[in-house]
Amino acid sequence: MAGTVVVVAVVAVVAVGTTEYGVGWKSLGIIIIIIIIIKKQKGKSHLGVDILVKAVPKPIARWLAIFGAGTGLIYGLILLDASWLQAVGVETRSGAIEYWAKMYKINIGTEELRWPVWVQDTFDVKDRVQRWLVLIILPISLAMLSFRSLQAMVQIYRGERDMVIAGHEAEDLVNENKDVLKD
Repeated sequence: MAGTVVVVAVVAVVAVGTTEYGVGWKSLGIIIIIIIIIKKQKGKSHLGVDILVKAVPKPIARWLAIFGAGTGLIYGLILLDASWLQAVGVETRSGAIEYWAKMYKINIGTEELRWPVWVQDTFDVKDRVQRWLVLIILPISLAMLSFRSLQAMVQIYRGERDMVIAGHEAEDLVNENKDVLKD
């Protein structure tokens, strides 16, 4: 517990430092947050998100889980392409798809990433890695988030799963397939 408090304090200091010192500190802050999440998962202690779902009766928990999966779906779709919100009266524009398309069109390089010299010579490319190539992960990952949220919502509705977070999935797969490679 004390170690987590120290790490959170460091993250807070880093977050304050991001406004004054630039992008490098942001990367460090993100790395620290990822380390905290990995540490929590390895210790099999959850962040406490599912406490409410486990505390209420099964039918209510089911609808809370469906609501959670639905919010994940909507969140992913909004970040993927927010233009559809205009149909419900929300004035907005852009999203990850439009942002990626803009970066593809202007074709500028990143400031931090450069191609190795042999790649530049072999494929006759500019020295900097194009931003669109780095940013392609945004629409792909948001589409995957939306798909997995929809999949979880359907599985919860059908009774095939209890919650959105199925932390036991990987453990179950390992247990099911532990004897597969014994031949």
